[in-house]
Amino acid sequence: MQYSNPHFEDVIENSKSVFNIISEEEKKILDENHTLMYFKKSEIIYKEGDKPLGLICLAQGKVKVFKEGVGGREQIVRMAKPYGFIGYRALFAGENYIASSVAIEDSTICILDKDVLFKILRANARLTMRFLSSLATELGFSNRRTVTLTQKHIRGRLAESLLFLMNTYGFEQDGATLKVYLSREDIANLSNMTTSNAIRTLSTFASENVISLEGRKIKILDLHKLERISALG
Repeated sequence: MQYSNPHFEDVIENSKSVFNIISEEEKKILDENHTLMYFKKSEIIYKEGDKPLGLICLAQGKVKVFKEGVGGREQIVRMAKPYGFIGYRALFAGENYIASSVAIEDSTICILDKDVLFKILRANARLTMRFLSSLATELGFSNRRTVTLTQKHIRGRLAESLLFLMNTYGFEQDGATLKVYLSREDIANLSNMTTSNAIRTLSTFASENVISLEGRKIKILDLHKLERISALG
């Protein structure tokens, strides 16, 4: 079918999208009931306490979801990539957002109208099962991260975070540089540690030739050793 926008087409038709199994009629309905929005790097997509208006699907870019804690310190709870969705927990629970999200690079999102989406889910059991599978996978990941951030030592937490970024975003063309460029503060917030500890531990990993650092670029030199550090905790 002819879509109104190539970004929306990517959200629906991409092989990684949960929507690529729906009927042409359902695709047409969603195409007629979505909003496309663009965000520059560091722009807020939604804030804690906002009310969800629909399902937010990431068409392009990278997004972090974070919770603000004591003293304004952030804890990153999710990192999103195309063609995943964010803010779904609050949407399906009928609640306001309990965290905030921000673009970590220029990003494009599609917001699918809530009522229209729910109508399609009620009629399409296969799509509903896909959503359940995706949500269950995300819950399992969140549970594992909770254990990691509470039981592992600083080295293990940071190693696990680097492996998480690798598995989420992959590498640049050199096959070693992480395809995401986070500030040291963001790496600390992802790893549940202070920024100074993140800087110190990254430097230690570099001195051990596990990684190399060039500004915000992180190259993994010894994946086996990094995995071992993560496993030992």
